[in-house]
Amino acid sequence: MAPARSPLAPAAVPAVPPIGGARFATGESGIRYKGRDDVLLALFDAGTTVAGVFTKSSTAAAPVAWCRKALAGGQARAFIVNAGNANAFTGKAGMGAVDATVGAAARALGCPRNRVFVASTGVIGQRLKAERIAAMIPGLAGAARTEAWDRAAAAIMTTDTFPKLATASATIDGVPVTINGTAKGSGMIAPDMATMIAFVATDARLPADVLQACLARATERSFNRTTVDSDTSTNDTLLAFATGAAGHASVTRAADRRLAGFRAALEAVCLDLALQVVRDGEGAQKLIEIRVAGARSAAAARRVAFGVANSPLVKTAIAGADANWGRVVMAVGKADITLDQRRIGVRIGGHVVATRGGPPKDYDETPVTAHMKGRSILIAIELGQGRAATTVWTCDLTHGYIDINADYRS
Repeated sequence: MAPARSPLAPAAVPAVPPIGGARFATGESGIRYKGRDDVLLALFDAGTTVAGVFTKSSTAAAPVAWCRKALAGGQARAFIVNAGNANAFTGKAGMGAVDATVGAAARALGCPRNRVFVASTGVIGQRLKAERIAAMIPGLAGAARTEAWDRAAAAIMTTDTFPKLATASATIDGVPVTINGTAKGSGMIAPDMATMIAFVATDARLPADVLQACLARATERSFNRTTVDSDTSTNDTLLAFATGAAGHASVTRAADRRLAGFRAALEAVCLDLALQVVRDGEGAQKLIEIRVAGARSAAAARRVAFGVANSPLVKTAIAGADANWGRVVMAVGKADITLDQRRIGVRIGGHVVATRGGPPKDYDETPVTAHMKGRSILIAIELGQGRAATTVWTCDLTHGYIDINADYRS
């Protein structure tokens, strides 16, 4: 039985406009799921450039290995995603499955193989019946259309409870450009590059190296600041496709001021998607924002923030609306950086719970407990050491996480 829709889900799936030069089709392979689409084929016009970031996992899946290699070509005509089977830790059979899928798409489109990108998501260690996917590709290619973003988002879901879409617009040299994106993810979320499976498409005209620089920057400020359960996936893949359909003059440097609006819009789309993934964390009931300030370095701030965000004790206390701020202090202390306890301060929901080495003299837990009962929780930590700061997002840890993962393969 599919889990109930997350209470943190957006009220509605946003409507996204078509992207010139990008078309989509979905279909049902029956590899794992029954009665739903589980294969996505995205098609892009000739001349589309591509950028990507991938998991740093030492057990990265076969599709990740292929995409890393194909990315060197800088161009894309197709992207194929299957849900339900990760094609990870599958040895030669895994690369054979990728080869079969890529070959089928290259033949259908009449394009070089290195312009076909693939991604898989689902159960690790099971052989992928790629022949089913390959057989679907000609039909999907003929059915692809520009308005199918909603179907694309739904087809790549696994334990997700809602499809994830985001859109933003900007101008380059006065010419309007659009950026759309979709992502899937709910568990095994602690990106060390990007996120589970996600892609964005834009009608901007950008060289591959410029697109790559913009994507890497946006990733670091969005997906790489989120965690659900501290587990980095074998299949994390984020790809960006730029079709050039907007028709503006090409920009040759990522730092060009003409791209300021585009960079901001791309970051907004990535952050929107990243937060939707956290909002859909397996069993999640609360979104948690953790702000760390006063660190000696950005690395130190990040270490503290993720120490708190990944603490099962912190996450379960928040799930139970327990204003046990001592768990936050514990998580700060395990960050393996030198700290002066007398300078540490903690606020929850704007209320001071710890300052100068202990609780405030007239500490009243009542408003803190009230805040902990809400859907959005804010924890602010001051280290009193420097000027570096960061913000990360996570969710609470409930019994629902156990229920979903204990039954994942059944």
